[in-house]
Amino acid sequence: MKYKIDALELTDEVRQTADGEFISLPSGNTHFKREGDGGEWVVLVHGYATPYYIYDKIAKGLLENGYRVLRYDLLGRGLSERVRGKYNPELFVSQLLELTKAVIGDSPFFLFGTSMGGIITTSFTAKHPEKVKKLVLLAPAGMVYDVPLYMKLAKIKGMGELLFKTFAGKTLIKNCAAEMIYSGEDVQNDYRERFAYCAQFKGFIYATLSSMRHTLLDFPLAGKGYDGTRESKVPVLTVWGTADKTMPYYQTERMRRALPDMELVSFEGSGHIFLYDEGEKTLETVLPFLKK
Repeated sequence: MKYKIDALELTDEVRQTADGEFISLPSGNTHFKREGDGGEWVVLVHGYATPYYIYDKIAKGLLENGYRVLRYDLLGRGLSERVRGKYNPELFVSQLLELTKAVIGDSPFFLFGTSMGGIITTSFTAKHPEKVKKLVLLAPAGMVYDVPLYMKLAKIKGMGELLFKTFAGKTLIKNCAAEMIYSGEDVQNDYRERFAYCAQFKGFIYATLSSMRHTLLDFPLAGKGYDGTRESKVPVLTVWGTADKTMPYYQTERMRRALPDMELVSFEGSGHIFLYDEGEKTLETVLPFLKK
């Protein structure tokens, strides 16, 4: 592997060579990208580990359809600051609120969240429903499900630190493109390369472990976000792949109980990152929801 995990400082020199922009927010220095002119805003929130490039194809399609797009790296990922403290929904909601106020102002926007971004966006919608026109959830996390053994072990203090320091970085890079079903090897390798580049900056391991403990696996707290979203009456579209191994499809039954009025679209045979693997198909699904 070309890059060594969690080894380098994220410096101003690194930021100066990066695509996009940086902004100093109360929650932490944030790497973001804004594109488009004159249309309605769409804000894209990525998931547990892969930075904002996971939305490359979705962003391109939204721009071609006249929308303005704001996407960004969550704190601890990509080229955003590796802050200390708990990586919980409160932190991520604060980052999202601060960034949208700075870039968009007080105007409402369409909001997308994928995987762990589902917890962040529902928590945000529950607290700030006036900000959200419609919510799109792409294989979202937050439902109680059969957690793999390594995630259970990661919750144990000491054991989690050892596991993540020893195995997590390399495993995340190896598996980040594992659920691409329709993309060729060159696309998968490029995806891994971009992931590994960002994972080399110090604080990535701390941030992902803390996020697993305090966001992904805090089901009661995530449930509050879903309950608040239901009560907000904000329209919700959920898209899920039936072959998803990261967030298994059976969670849609629990999602239906949490959000009984949501629209659900199932992608037969698709994996967890269909938004990148099947960008055009995803866009064709979400655009009618935004427009109607």
